[in-house]
Amino acid sequence: MERYKLGKSDLEVSALGLGCMGLSEFYDTTTEQGRASDLIARAVDLGINFFDTADMYGPHTNERLVGAALKPFKGRVVLATKFGVVRGEDRSFLGISGTPEYVKQSCDASLLRLGVDTIDLYYQHRVDPNTPIEETVGAMAELVTAGKVRYLGLSEASPATLRRAHRVHPITALQTEYSLWSREPEAELLAVCRELGIGFVAYSPLGRGFLAGRFRATSDISAADFRRTLPRFSEDNLAKNQQFLSLIDALAEKHGATPAQVALAWLLHQGRERHDIHPIPGTTKLHRLEENVAATRLELSEADLRGLSEAVPPGAAVGSRYAESSMSTLNG
Repeated sequence: MERYKLGKSDLEVSALGLGCMGLSEFYDTTTEQGRASDLIARAVDLGINFFDTADMYGPHTNERLVGAALKPFKGRVVLATKFGVVRGEDRSFLGISGTPEYVKQSCDASLLRLGVDTIDLYYQHRVDPNTPIEETVGAMAELVTAGKVRYLGLSEASPATLRRAHRVHPITALQTEYSLWSREPEAELLAVCRELGIGFVAYSPLGRGFLAGRFRATSDISAADFRRTLPRFSEDNLAKNQQFLSLIDALAEKHGATPAQVALAWLLHQGRERHDIHPIPGTTKLHRLEENVAATRLELSEADLRGLSEAVPPGAAVGSRYAESSMSTLNG
């Protein structure tokens, strides 16, 4: 698989990465160490070298799972993790913190769980509205000086916050949801990233499975799956959003591909000229992993790409990305 520089760093990451959240939580899945190790080993075999986790996944269990699975590949992979969403061991959500003290405590804890001496890419998961971004990134920069972290990133930060952070210390990557039905970054965020030389890491590039055609009705989603809490997956909204799948399905049939591969190929094309958009689809299944990787070889015509962009224009998706209670943590 082709690899590209991430931002202005010397990190070379595969065209597709692997988002590891679903191995531990949220999608009604809990993957034991053996299966997680098999999945990650297969990802490496397929050419993936970019793996994404966070301390809040589990909480904490995902870092241990991913760290153990990646141990045989030390020095061959790029490992990213995140801090900032505070959770209790009972899985409760306790808030957002970007205080310098919390930054340093979180990093030390992540290093132990991951079993590494240095984190390749360390993100602030959500911007703390009560701590100036300059203080948070200043503390993160000290981690770089100490050799605990190589490069810094932000997740779900606004263009203005990204600029302020970048003045304190170079930001290598911004991670935000981006897909055919989440095109908000195209309004301003992508332009700012390109202006500053910041790589764009696209999470949920398959719309949490929707663009893969997995969910035709809310009843297709397990009651324990957190997608049940997302407005776009409510019964009424999901029914309305089905209209966006017809062209994806048609193109998949035309090219002998799957809907997921068409959606990923569209997204990969958005960064093809600059090699600056890095999707990290997640999965717990080997056949889905292989399906996603095959998307890097799917060539869509200019007419195909234009048709997809016109069929699902920015803002067309019905329902917000997150529940109202969580929206305040976005675009900080």
